[in-house]
Amino acid sequence: MQNTIDIRIEFSFKGEDHTLTTTLNLDTLALEDGALPDFHHLLAQANGIDTYSYLYEALETYDVEFSNARGLAAGCLHDGVFDMDTFRRHRQEQRELAVLGPIAQRCLQVADLDSQPALKQALREAYYAGKNGT
Repeated sequence: MQNTIDIRIEFSFKGEDHTLTTTLNLDTLALEDGALPDFHHLLAQANGIDTYSYLYEALETYDVEFSNARGLAAGCLHDGVFDMDTFRRHRQEQRELAVLGPIAQRCLQVADLDSQPALKQALREAYYAGKNGT
């Protein structure tokens, strides 16, 4: 299942009301560096708004509303607030388990790492040690 979330901004500019919406596929965004995606920019692009326009400057002054989270993102959306840090952690764990799960199955005949938390932790530490070259 894809990790997606709907974003939206409603605002007025020069006497006209604007409602901008789009669904973001969070799996396509680079989130590992810790920086937040520029949701205003993504919303403007999806709605054909030039980022060098006064309309874009106006929309930047409004908060982005989040809704309809799916996949891992669903557990990170509470009362319209999206917890990006929690989503990052969940997504990183999902990626690790995609690597570690088949190894545990093949080498140790363990089908569910969640049923053996100590083993899961040991494999994760080995995974990080390998990534860090230690």
